[in-house]
Amino acid sequence: MRHEYYYYTKEELLDAPKIPVVVMDDNAAVFEAMAQEMAEEIKRKNALGEKTVFICPVGPVGQYPYFVDIVNRENISLKDVWFINMDEYLTDDKEWIDASDRLSFRGFMDRTVYTKIRPELVMPPQQRVFPDPHDLEHIQKLIKELGGVDICFGGIGINGHVAFNEAQDELTPEEFRNLHTRTLAITRETRTTNAIGDLNGAIDDMPRYCITIGMNEIYGARKIRLGCFRDWHRSVVRHAAYGEVSAHFPVTLLQEHPDAMIRITEFVADLPQ
Repeated sequence: MRHEYYYYTKEELLDAPKIPVVVMDDNAAVFEAMAQEMAEEIKRKNALGEKTVFICPVGPVGQYPYFVDIVNRENISLKDVWFINMDEYLTDDKEWIDASDRLSFRGFMDRTVYTKIRPELVMPPQQRVFPDPHDLEHIQKLIKELGGVDICFGGIGINGHVAFNEAQDELTPEEFRNLHTRTLAITRETRTTNAIGDLNGAIDDMPRYCITIGMNEIYGARKIRLGCFRDWHRSVVRHAAYGEVSAHFPVTLLQEHPDAMIRITEFVADLPQ
């Protein structure tokens, strides 16, 4: 069956998307916009004397250097900020891969974000949170204790996954939306795509398992902001914006969210004919 939306022109894509789509000049513009929204929300919540709670990805990651620069330049305190990271790779024994591994999301955040922000501004270690395979209920409980997530930032995978919420065709949309933090096997298409981006195609060295926050935690965020900029995002974004809501392509569930948005580049918007 041919899916007509995969072949939508830029004009057709922007005509009536079920998730709002904003087109920006290039990758840098998408990343800068994400970083600026992060900083502005923190400043707003700081002024109110309130906590800021983000769900954060390691993919996309281009926003973090901009964010670090803004925080350091504008002296933005992160002392009342919680970063809840979406996911992490696991070993075959279902343990976190070592933080020193080049693929580790924990290692990435430490190297690229936390150690780059001035010590007097950065949040304490206990507010830098990753889902733990030994305490699957922790993220859910923490979000409740903190009063909810202000913004969930992220991207979209080749099969429509957000975080590592891989497609499960056997589930209804409602069943999928109710999934919480869990460990799972990573699909071959996701491992292949990530191997191309992270290991020069060495798929046999890609982890087979991961831990991810659930679609429930993501959907519960007050705002959801996704960034897409790769060549294969051309079809992914069109499916997200016009496809049927289903667990087959999980990002489509966000069509029903009250404040979700996808930022894309002109490259993704312009489909070669």
